[in-house]
Amino acid sequence: MKNVKIENISIGKNKPLALIAGPCVIEDESLVLETAGAVKKLAEKIGFPFIFKSSYVKDNRSAATSYQGPGLEKGLRILEKVKSEFDVPVLSDIHSPEEAMPAAEVLDVLQIPAYLSMQTSLTLAAAKTGKAINVKKGQFLDPNDMKNVIKKIEEQGNENILLTERGTFFGYHNLVVDFRSLPIMQSLGYPVVIDPTHSIRVYGISSSDPAGGNPEFVPALSRAAIAAGCQAIFIETHPNCSKALCDAASMWPLQKLENLLYQVKKLDDLRRELEEKYPL
Repeated sequence: MKNVKIENISIGKNKPLALIAGPCVIEDESLVLETAGAVKKLAEKIGFPFIFKSSYVKDNRSAATSYQGPGLEKGLRILEKVKSEFDVPVLSDIHSPEEAMPAAEVLDVLQIPAYLSMQTSLTLAAAKTGKAINVKKGQFLDPNDMKNVIKKIEEQGNENILLTERGTFFGYHNLVVDFRSLPIMQSLGYPVVIDPTHSIRVYGISSSDPAGGNPEFVPALSRAAIAAGCQAIFIETHPNCSKALCDAASMWPLQKLENLLYQVKKLDDLRRELEEKYPL
């Protein structure tokens, strides 16, 4: 498995478990800075390499009137402020090839959303920036199919790739995490990320409706994925989830993040110790 370098962070086999976290979408500058500062403090306290995540545009919304974010230009200015104020790498989604180069001027990681994971022009444009690429496995894809996405990126000379598991279609509206996908995607040669907060979304129901997610399952999915050996955890978090403008029903409360991070950190330490002492 290759190690992926993101600024001073190295993600890969036998590397510390990395944390990717932040609000689903940029709502305003003050909330983004508040959340980034709080999560960085927790990451340093518990011992996580930390990458801040928030989307400048959230294009996959259930209604045209739903809040989509501040847009590329304003959103990147806010993310640039996070970088300079807290000295952390930043990640956001891109949705079109035209966004790739402007986004790469600020972002340390370009994320390909799950619904767009097979979009060739988008993937090639992201790869050509030379920045690290986090590809979210489409809910409709077999984990082995990610080899095709990897090949597109590698052919542009870019081998800084993360692959994210965020659930697979399990009938209409529901997702299930097949934990076999973690070692399968790792066998393709790159670090794997678990995203429990998107895995518990209930699609077809507005994310502002409490029935639109089952966040009570985030801890169990997180612990299981760490035990299965993923290299990073992706958690959308918010200081007031019920008031969030996107994914209110599925984000993990910032007030509960510390205990969750302690649990997964301890599990990751134990897993790595067991693998060293009792190799299979």
